[in-house]
Amino acid sequence: MAIYKYKVIREAKEYEEEKEFTDKGALYAYVRKNDWSLISAEEVRTRKISLKFFSFSKKIKMAEQITFAKNMAVMIDAGLSVSRAISILQKQSKNKNFISVMDSLLTSINGGEAFSKALEAYPNIFSSIFVSMVRAGEESGKLAYSLRVIAGQLEKSYQLTKKIKGAMIYPSVIVCVMIVIGIVLMVYMVPTLTATFRGLNITLPLPTRIVIYISDFLRANILLTLLAIIGLVTAAVSGLKTERGQKALDLVSLKMPMINTMVKEVNAARTARTLSSLISSGVDIVVAINITTEVLSNHYFKEILEKAEAQVQVGEPLSASLSKPGTLYPVFVGEMLAVGEETGKLTDMLDNIASYYEGEVDQKTKDLSTIIEPFLMILIGAAVGVFAIAMMLPTYSLVDAIQ
Repeated sequence: MAIYKYKVIREAKEYEEEKEFTDKGALYAYVRKNDWSLISAEEVRTRKISLKFFSFSKKIKMAEQITFAKNMAVMIDAGLSVSRAISILQKQSKNKNFISVMDSLLTSINGGEAFSKALEAYPNIFSSIFVSMVRAGEESGKLAYSLRVIAGQLEKSYQLTKKIKGAMIYPSVIVCVMIVIGIVLMVYMVPTLTATFRGLNITLPLPTRIVIYISDFLRANILLTLLAIIGLVTAAVSGLKTERGQKALDLVSLKMPMINTMVKEVNAARTARTLSSLISSGVDIVVAINITTEVLSNHYFKEILEKAEAQVQVGEPLSASLSKPGTLYPVFVGEMLAVGEETGKLTDMLDNIASYYEGEVDQKTKDLSTIIEPFLMILIGAAVGVFAIAMMLPTYSLVDAIQ
């Protein structure tokens, strides 16, 4: 919420007032509702606690954003105004957060703000690429086309992310189950065997002593162990949220076998898809590169695009910037971009690059599951084997003692 100072003509007289509104759109709506004439309006101060922040800090699901863009495109194409289209979608929505957001968008648009300007008030919902493409559509008179392109771009990005996450679910579940089973064995099964071994009065082999020591420690410090695990997980998650932690994770992903190629292809696909969407909507290439930099999650690819943006500003082709030695982008990207720039079909080439690498990532996520399965079987077999050997070795010691 903010405090606005505004001047209006009311009953043929000029008045100056101060009042609290969510935004300028709400102020315009208030003045119009009272049939006054607005002379000027300015924000004088903002509340330290923003009600809008608490109301809309929760993100709207990507699937809902895609549906919103698609439906807006269809209705605007059919001749409906932006405000009418939003009003219809607001009635259809079942998400209370999104209904509130659309209500605020309507207030701003009815108060005279452009659709793109109204969207800027919710950066945690509508990304910079969404806002920029809507603005480009408004300026070119092709808003419906821009919204269709946005929906397509978001859908491709959403599907790509889902495939990558899907490929990692299976190994994550298996590893977690292994850890739980290991703790259960150490806490409940090993103590029974330990009591038996101690009654035999034999010297236990080193592997057995290590297993028993771990078991005894877990049983004696189960609460401390759980707190330590929770602490480590929390510290790891918090660390990965910092810039240094994210950079470290990005570097590991670029060096890890099997994963590094997929990371490069994912970033190549996102770069090409985003640039294609923006440029086809009429966004300047320098602005498009800047927005694409924000879309990428890998810091090292961000740095490459930041350098490319500076070089394109001084007249260097984008293909040359992404083909330089040391770049992380595959050679194919630079070559295809060069062809697109030479033939004047840059957006078509970017589309082809995006489609190619999206297909490659799709195939690699399927292959990754196939490769991970035997690896996990080996890991499980090794863990079970080590535990079995550690528990069986005292039997051989007992046989040697009897002989």
